[in-house]
Amino acid sequence: MNGIVHVVDDDASFRVAIERRLKLAGYDVATYATANQLLDRLPSHDAPGCILLDVQIPGLTGPELQERLGQLGCGLPIVFLTGHGDIPMSVRAMKAGAEDFLTKPVSSEDLIHAIEQAFAHYQTFLTQREKLDAMRFRIASLTPREREVFDLIVRGKINKQIAFSLGTTERTIKAHRHSVMEKMQVQSLAELVSIAERLGFLGDTGDARN
Repeated sequence: MNGIVHVVDDDASFRVAIERRLKLAGYDVATYATANQLLDRLPSHDAPGCILLDVQIPGLTGPELQERLGQLGCGLPIVFLTGHGDIPMSVRAMKAGAEDFLTKPVSSEDLIHAIEQAFAHYQTFLTQREKLDAMRFRIASLTPREREVFDLIVRGKINKQIAFSLGTTERTIKAHRHSVMEKMQVQSLAELVSIAERLGFLGDTGDARN
């Protein structure tokens, strides 16, 4: 899978060696001696990629950079590769969202496998994000009244209840409901509810049966 591997390691000879190894495997590579160098040239996270990160580096450590990237909203997966790791450290990194935790020296097979897994998981994330963005765009296309009808439909209200709640007729609600289904590009109530759930609109559905 094509993508950029961002290597953060203070060992210059290691950066040269790993860059050569990854380029031979078909990857684009960017290298950084410190965490701040990567932060100064914050990589795009709108395309497949990952960060190959040492633990002990000058300035911000690897785990500290991991935390900082999370605060900045950079979702690129992180593969730790270190000669100074231990089990508690690896557990903390994985709990914080790291893709993998490898120990130097690492075989090319294990390294490429970890990177491929990181790329694949991130591509899935990007695809899901695109779908959610498309759903949000469709929601935004609804008129204020259609949005009200949408909110009541996905909470289990029938046309008669919605009409009473909004002070209008069932016939009008049927028309709004048809328009909502059309704009949201769905064929069933179940699909509409699924969209509402995925976008977090159904945090409180306790009144759905009322």
